[in-house]
Amino acid sequence: MDFAAIKGFKDILPAEIEPWQRLDRTVRAVFGAFGFREMKLPVMEWTELFSRSIGQDTDIVSKEMYTLHDSKGRGMTLRPEATASVCRAYIQNRLHQDGPVQKFFVIGPMFRHENPQKGRFRQFHQIDAEIFGDPGPRSDADLIVMLLHLLDSLSLSGLTLHLNTLGCPECRGGFRDALRSYLKDRSEGLCEDCTRRAGTNPLRVFDCKAEACRNLVLKAPTILDHVCSACRDHFQALQTLLRDAGIGFEINPRLVRGLDYYTRTAFEVQTGHSGAQNAVAGGGRYDGLVRQLGGGDQPAIGFAIGVERLIALMNEVAQPRTSVPDLYVAALGEEAARKAFALVAELRKAGNWVEMDYASRSLKAQLKHADRLGAGRVLILGDNELAMGKGLLRDMGSKTQEEIPLDGLVDRLTRMLGAEARIRADKDA
Repeated sequence: MDFAAIKGFKDILPAEIEPWQRLDRTVRAVFGAFGFREMKLPVMEWTELFSRSIGQDTDIVSKEMYTLHDSKGRGMTLRPEATASVCRAYIQNRLHQDGPVQKFFVIGPMFRHENPQKGRFRQFHQIDAEIFGDPGPRSDADLIVMLLHLLDSLSLSGLTLHLNTLGCPECRGGFRDALRSYLKDRSEGLCEDCTRRAGTNPLRVFDCKAEACRNLVLKAPTILDHVCSACRDHFQALQTLLRDAGIGFEINPRLVRGLDYYTRTAFEVQTGHSGAQNAVAGGGRYDGLVRQLGGGDQPAIGFAIGVERLIALMNEVAQPRTSVPDLYVAALGEEAARKAFALVAELRKAGNWVEMDYASRSLKAQLKHADRLGAGRVLILGDNELAMGKGLLRDMGSKTQEEIPLDGLVDRLTRMLGAEARIRADKDA
């Protein structure tokens, strides 16, 4: 039997990994500056956590979750999103006791049984950030500012911030009734999924990608006509804070989030580069979710970024750089190979990427191997060099070489390679 990756599950190969690593570094630097702390959470949770938080009538819960049952018949599900897991960890570990406002982020894989397409997989990755404990618009603005700063730090352009308010349970009921009535009169124009949604969760119709449904809701009632004064004030204050921070945005009254727990602020960052799948990141406020999951009355707001889509945009801006060794050590003879092995170990401990041949092949073969790896320099060690206490340092670009003393070699090479690495970093910047 020939094995291949499961449909919708993708290998990330060494030649593709550089932008992923760069993204990880940038996320940790930016989020750290905003006071966010990283969590590592299980990829599997009790199924009820997601059905209760996301909503039983959502497509994720009803169609897309990967669920299995343990020996006692209890449902366990690979996480389809991170917010519910973060809330569970926040409640279970009583993290509210660490301070009134807590900020966390998670980077990792999520799982949904969707139709795989460009930029969308069944195992995909998300960057997730959450703020707990503040009910006001300032935490909304702070989170959005951090998100846009991250995207700017990755040199991404052509992005637009879309804002909406989803109101609160008190004012959303009137909007839901008006929308349900509007859709009932136009049910023949809805797709099969939206016909079902119109009765159970009509707001989800705004999230449909079918062209007929998208056209039909263009004249539908909007939440902005139904929000209460408190929700309107919150939304206006958020807009003022973003303007004060120099951030542009578009009010999009038809923007909804696909999960049931969202209230008030909803936002999305969109790009014009990816066709119909144009959302790079999205999030919103979910003030009732912690209480709904058995915790206290803790307001919260968060966002998620689709990593695969973000990587694709990063690669449009700049092709991934291929990492190459700092140095290759070519050894000729048994004694030289032993000396080279110890030297390579010391250089690696000092933080250098150094390679050598395992098979003690000819110098020509080793130089060819070094060239194939892209090493800029090769240190040649043979019995003659050991006897003289010197090695030959070859520049693979200019094909020139110079003698270099073996005494103090690790420190000397580390300083040399470190200086070259800084020069390369300055050029890349």
